[in-house]
Amino acid sequence: QVQLVESGGGLVQPGGSLRLSCAASVSIFSRYVMGWYRQAPGKQRELVATITTGGSTNYAHSVKGRFTISRDNAKNTVNLQMDSLKPEDTAVYYCNANPPLAWGLPKSWGQGTQVTVSS
Repeated sequence: QVQLVESGGGLVQPGGSLRLSCAASVSIFSRYVMGWYRQAPGKQRELVATITTGGSTNYAHSVKGRFTISRDNAKNTVNLQMDSLKPEDTAVYYCNANPPLAWGLPKSWGQGTQVTVSS
């Protein structure tokens, strides 16, 4: 089982920036597709961004152009740079690790980190 620990959340004013980090305890991090999801109060958890083993990225339409996902396979970390933050970005942000399907292992989730965008 992969253990994921997120950090970097907090309170920021609209238009500001935050950088989330997720540290993964896993032996072959580079084989995992990594992602960030978020869940706002009263809403379902939704995809924010993913990054493949080869570095290809995918973003939710609502964050495209404002958020950037990246990974450092040497440090077993995945980051989410969030710029031009809006109040509607307020949510708990979760790190997600997807192993190769052939391994037959479940997805893993972090405990979440709160991001609040408010003046």
